[in-house]
Parts: sequence; structure tokens; C-alpha cells
Amino acid sequence: MQDLINKIYEDTYFIDIVSDIIKNKTVLQMKNYRQHYETTCFDHCLVASYYCYKYCKKHNLDYISCARAAMLHDLFLYDWRKRINGRKGLHAFTHPKTAYENANKLFILNDKEKDIILKHMWPINIFEMPKYRESFVLTIIDKRCAISEAIYQMRKQYSQKRAFRFLYIFLSFLILKI
Repeated sequence: MQDLINKIYEDTYFIDIVSDIIKNKTVLQMKNYRQHYETTCFDHCLVASYYCYKYCKKHNLDYISCARAAMLHDLFLYDWRKRINGRKGLHAFTHPKTAYENANKLFILNDKEKDIILKHMWPINIFEMPKYRESFVLTIIDKRCAISEAIYQMRKQYSQKRAFRFLYIFLSFLILKI
């Protein structure tokens, strides 16, 4: 994951597009919250934003709006695994509105960026149908990133278990020889 993040920061054109967002003190607080497994909200949004930028640019879509909105799509600033007083409903249904409200306080959002943030959980929230193609792009890329983060963590855990198994076998042979 860190290699990918380093690669993202090397793409200066992309970084120029989102630089005001990734330097914002409130947005930087996303580094304090886990999104999927060990991935922070900030890193998750950065990767999703980069993939949106690449895809939209390749397909002649509004890559600037999509990249900026993707960087803000999970700006909810709480641990979604814990029940919060005052939050009504499940996180999957409520966090797009919270992210939009937080983003709207910090940045001037165009209509496309608003739609992308508010509708990124479609089709889970079936009543929030995306209006723009870029909104669908983030919807798909967000799910892809979540799956990728889960697979990365599973591989990491499997590798650790496998390493311990080999260490156990090695130590067993060592003990039996003595």
C-alpha cells in the first residue's frame, strides 16, 4: 500500500489538483480514523481519488471534479465501528451526507462534486441514484478499493500465520535433534 501511495505523490499533476484538499487540517484528521482494516480514511480516499483521476482522464470525463470529490467522499471524522450518539441509521447510509456537509464547510463544491460525494454508496442506498458518469466512477472505484484493502489484509494475515507455522516446524525439529 505504501508503494502505491508513494507512486501517487510522484504524479505531480494529480497532486496539484488535490493539493489544497490534502493539505487541509480537517482533511488531514482522516489519518486518525481507520476505514477498512488497517487503511486510514485519508489513504483510502487518496487511492480512490487517484484511480478516479486516472480513469476519468483516460475516458475524457471530468477528472478534476471526480478526483476532488473522491478525496472528500469519506470525510466523516469518526470511528464508524462505534455507535455514536445522535447518528441515526447505519453508517453506510448516513456517512455520505456527513462527508458532504463537512466538505461543503471547507471547500466550494460544484454540482458534480456534490453528487459524487452524496451518491457514492449507490446501490446500497438505492434511492440515491447518481446523476453523473463521474459519480458512477467513484461508486465502482470505492468498492474496488475496499475489496483490495480487504484482500491485502487477508494476504498479510495469511503470510504471518504461514511464517509462524514454518517457525513452529523449524523449532520442533531443532528441539527433537537436541
